[in-house]
Amino acid sequence: MTDHIVNPANDQLTITVTDEPGAGGACHRYEVTGMSFATNESLLDVNGHHTQLSDTRAVILFQNGPIAEVGVNGVTHEALLAIVADRLRSFQAGPYACRENALALTKIEEAQHWLQSRTLARMRRGVEGTHKV
Repeated sequence: MTDHIVNPANDQLTITVTDEPGAGGACHRYEVTGMSFATNESLLDVNGHHTQLSDTRAVILFQNGPIAEVGVNGVTHEALLAIVADRLRSFQAGPYACRENALALTKIEEAQHWLQSRTLARMRRGVEGTHKV
């Protein structure tokens, strides 16, 4: 994947899909490498302890399988979009506010709306949390 490469920080990051597509056609495991968490102050938790992470790799596991059958076993698109929206709102409230951040936030909020709309429609049809269409 190379969609993220736009600046020197992203140029160093490699995103790799490390599993095969599932029943819905999408993959569930992504690995990001090319960074070192050793100098990242956010590695410390609220008690000042180091979070147990790989020093050079982040793994993102998406929900894999119907929740009714396998439980919640990964993150969702909605959760990742909420994180990015929170960060952009914070930048907009601080010294890095700009038009581009505002536009990106608007599009993320639009994506959140459409994902919620899809979920509500699936709930109304009684198929949310299943592989049924």
